[in-house]
Amino acid sequence: MDISRKLAILVFFGVPAIIGGGIIYGIFGSYTQVCIYEIILLLFAGGLVSK
Repeated sequence: MDISRKLAILVFFGVPAIIGGGIIYGIFGSYTQVCIYEIILLLFAGGLVSK
């Protein structure tokens, strides 16, 4: 996998991290759930990029 594809995957997961983090905070009202959501996204994106 070339570098441009890896960067595209990280950008693809960056948008849900920003927007989804706001939605999660709006629903739960706590940064703990936002951190959990962000960690799950980070692990999934890291798994895709490491292939």
